[in-house]
Amino acid sequence: MNRIRIIEGGISVDYRGQISHVNSWDMREVERFYIIHQKDTSIIRAWHAHQYEKKWFYAVKGSFTTAFVKIDNWEHPSLDLQPEVFHLSADESKILYIPEGYANGIRAEETDSILMVFSNKVLSEALNDSWRYDSKLWMDW
Repeated sequence: MNRIRIIEGGISVDYRGQISHVNSWDMREVERFYIIHQKDTSIIRAWHAHQYEKKWFYAVKGSFTTAFVKIDNWEHPSLDLQPEVFHLSADESKILYIPEGYANGIRAEETDSILMVFSNKVLSEALNDSWRYDSKLWMDW
């Protein structure tokens, strides 16, 4: 899959509480996960890119604006790249899939939002495939 896509899930509620799920997601490629706890809505986490790493994003608590840019030149990317923007919310159980070759950025829309991120690379591989760009590029957060 070389395109960004949403994997829909669902939320089931009864007298015992709530279960959020994404039962249709095939997790065979996942090697690790981490959790971002974004306490402040003014913090921008951008731009972090990977040539070979795929990622999946899931809002556990609160909500996020997420943006992704397909990198055209890793050493000197074009300044006029257009981001694809998505909103993730814990109120909607869905996973956002990002293929390799993209820079990602996030901003919490609510205080104390939590984002779970899954990766297809172990940490040592991800660290050797890490590109950082200025957060002010491509988007006015």
